[in-house]
Amino acid sequence: MEISNRHVLITGASRGIGKAFAKMCAEDKAQLHLVLRKEDEELVQALKEAGAKSVKTYYADLSSREGVEELLEKVKNVPVELLFNNAGMLTGGLLEEQPLDDIYKMFQVNVQSLVHLTQAVLPGMLERKRGKIINNSSVSAFMHFPSATTYAASKAAVLAFTECLKLELKDTGVSTLLLITPGVKTRMFDEIEKLYSKTFAVPKDSITPTKYAQMIREAILHDLDVLEPSGFTGVGLKIAKYVKPLFEFEASRKFKRPKA
Repeated sequence: MEISNRHVLITGASRGIGKAFAKMCAEDKAQLHLVLRKEDEELVQALKEAGAKSVKTYYADLSSREGVEELLEKVKNVPVELLFNNAGMLTGGLLEEQPLDDIYKMFQVNVQSLVHLTQAVLPGMLERKRGKIINNSSVSAFMHFPSATTYAASKAAVLAFTECLKLELKDTGVSTLLLITPGVKTRMFDEIEKLYSKTFAVPKDSITPTKYAQMIREAILHDLDVLEPSGFTGVGLKIAKYVKPLFEFEASRKFKRPKA
């Protein structure tokens, strides 16, 4: 699918992967629709200078159903051709120590808002017989580390949702792209150390948001339906998928439950 001149809706566009992808789409002359938590005129100007045909911003809190519905009211007349469900929230640590409110909010942002937005834009895409839905899952959907219980569950849900939707959309002109995202050096990546390191030796491998945005762009242009990591993380992913006992053995070695 071409990106040039397409109406592209990106959640979580103020930083990290979303911001880097917005810049990539701007360079491809896309018409950008950015979902932000707060006003960012500097970002808007930078994207216009990078080549975006247009840049519109929508301020929304996706951590509640009401927030998603308010966003959808704002974009109801936008002919979304590419939806990037990128917004995400991290939870982690021993399950019994994770704040329950954070868990509920994380599932709302990572899963429920993603499903809600996809369901809302899909009829227009089907009517136009053109569109792509990009969903940001994670290696955590397969690599089930201790201390990642709730976060990994949310990303496994995104994976299952996207794979089912791919089959529903066969021969419609609308497609999906599932991102099995590796460690990307963002603020959320830095939060992993804080949440997990008390009990688990956190892997340090990461790539830059710009590099990952480039990989996403290539996947779109080549109409791939899944983007998996390469390198050391790619090897770990394959072990988790196909040699699960070995993966669990290595993960257990890196985990230590604090003594009471």
